[in-house]
Amino acid sequence: MTIDAKTVAEYLEKVPKDKREAVTRLRNTVLQNLPKGFEECISYKMIGYVVPHTTYPAGYHCDPKLPLPFINIAAQKNFVALYHSGLYTDPELHDWFVAEYPKHSTTKLDMGKSCIRFKKWNNIPYELIAQLCQKMTASDWVKLYEHRIKR
Repeated sequence: MTIDAKTVAEYLEKVPKDKREAVTRLRNTVLQNLPKGFEECISYKMIGYVVPHTTYPAGYHCDPKLPLPFINIAAQKNFVALYHSGLYTDPELHDWFVAEYPKHSTTKLDMGKSCIRFKKWNNIPYELIAQLCQKMTASDWVKLYEHRIKR
């Protein structure tokens, strides 16, 4: 499911009502716990948290005109998703998250390389997402990105 929006407020207005509360709460959790240095925007037709060009002028290697993406939140057709590039890039962070997840949720972890899918949005482990957001600064992310991803 793609939501065409130019602003985060417009995106939230267009999220289906049954998912809107979960997406809004997930957004608030990220905003309250993400270290300084990231900016909120619409990125890839999702709510995005990026390292802006003012901090990292090189931008994203796939398209340097874009700021460096870090986290995205999306309302998909059958789930709410949190995309966290650090989980894909940092094996220790990934392993920590996978180990902690069962302590915070009664549902099985449904996860891709960087995508965490929540099919039951009344059971999103917001406390765990808050902890995840606190674990990497914008500077940490840029260093990791340059070391493990950028070519």
